Amino acid sequence: MDWKTVETRETKFTKLIEDNQGIVHKICRIYTDSPEAHEDLFQEIVLQLWKSFDSFQGDSKFSTWMYRVSLNTAITLIRKKNRTISTSSIDSESYFDVKSNEEDEEKQERLKMLYASIRLLNEVERALVLLYLEDLPYREIAVTLGITEVNARVKMNRAKEKLKEIMNRNR
Repeated sequence: MDWKTVETRETKFTKLIEDNQGIVHKICRIYTDSPEAHEDLFQEIVLQLWKSFDSFQGDSKFSTWMYRVSLNTAITLIRKKNRTISTSSIDSESYFDVKSNEEDEEKQERLKMLYASIRLLNEVERALVLLYLEDLPYREIAVTLGITEVNARVKMNRAKEKLKEIMNRNR
């Protein structure tokens, strides 16, 4: 592979990540509870997206593929012992300068209660709620999570009820 191909591939990847980084930030907010853990998980997800980038065939939308890799990375890391997030080292040649467009502080504060409630759900319920809040159709939610559309609907209804109960208790 010559350097022009690598540069084009890296440029394309960086552009896609910058354009869709809101997906990763939302997942990080739901699966972490501190800015440091958020940043660590963000970097780990970007690294896993890079490692998997060649597997993206374009059969689905890039955002669907990105959700799947990102959610799988977050869930896998959360399930590890002591629920700590470990990160992989990135050599200088694999570093991507992704510019953050994280939402402003005021908006983050308004969402804090919702995210705190969502974090009390189990890993799969969190993923369902996140995808639902993104207004993805159940068909796409099912594809992203690797379950049937009927199963996605049933699990989503249960997650909504559980989230309502949590939010009512916290009022």
